[in-house]
Amino acid sequence: MSMGAYDEDEHERRERKNGSVDTTFDDDRTTYHGEVTYDSGDSAEALLDQFREMKGQ
Repeated sequence: MSMGAYDEDEHERRERKNGSVDTTFDDDRTTYHGEVTYDSGDSAEALLDQFREMKGQ
């Protein structure tokens, strides 16, 4: 069979494979207990100054 030739058996095998859904795995959501913090970094003016400096180069 040449490359790209239509193979009906392969097509049917893929259809059966894609048509079924495996639901045997554990799909419980993990509950996160803790806190999230972030550092906002420089002020808006400092960032704009840095942008202007980079733009001028």
